[in-house]
Amino acid sequence: MTLELIAVGGVLGIALGIFGAWARTSGPRALRAVFGAYVELIRNTPFLIQLFFIFFGLPSIGIQMTELEAASLAMVINLGAYSTEIIRAGVEAIPRGQIEAGQCLAMTRLQIFRHIILRPALQKIWPALSSQVVIVMLGSAACSQIAVEDLSFAANFIQSRNFRAFESYFIATGIYLVLAILLRQVMRGIGLMLFPAKVPR
Repeated sequence: MTLELIAVGGVLGIALGIFGAWARTSGPRALRAVFGAYVELIRNTPFLIQLFFIFFGLPSIGIQMTELEAASLAMVINLGAYSTEIIRAGVEAIPRGQIEAGQCLAMTRLQIFRHIILRPALQKIWPALSSQVVIVMLGSAACSQIAVEDLSFAANFIQSRNFRAFESYFIATGIYLVLAILLRQVMRGIGLMLFPAKVPR
């Protein structure tokens, strides 16, 4: 379950972050305002409150979802906000001359963002983005509070049955450590595939 949360939250969260970065740098003014408010709201409120709002608050207005769906949505929204700002920093580091060259070729804002800006921007911020994905993965432990049967839920369940809290949480800590290291390596591998280092001649 923890791996599923990582996969869904990571992929969709980064995709949302890419769209958010485009919206905040090249999108229409109204969309900039919407994403600006979204980023400020998510980055300045606790993840646990966001999770509770989605799982307990939304049903009061008729939006029902399972524990896993609520946890996945919360992770996507949370990572999306943080990755929006990380990717935006990379976008703003792209030399203005490259963007002006695209404008001279009559490319649209979306075409410029896709073909000229996005790849080098991601290359610049990939380590920071990878670290943020790991942070969100570790934050998924809070999802056990809405009965998502992830790793932390399993540790709580086991220690409540045998009262061996030290062993249960020690093993859970070790597993989270291994997951974090593996996830960082996976992100590094993806980065090497997307942005292969140029071999000097």
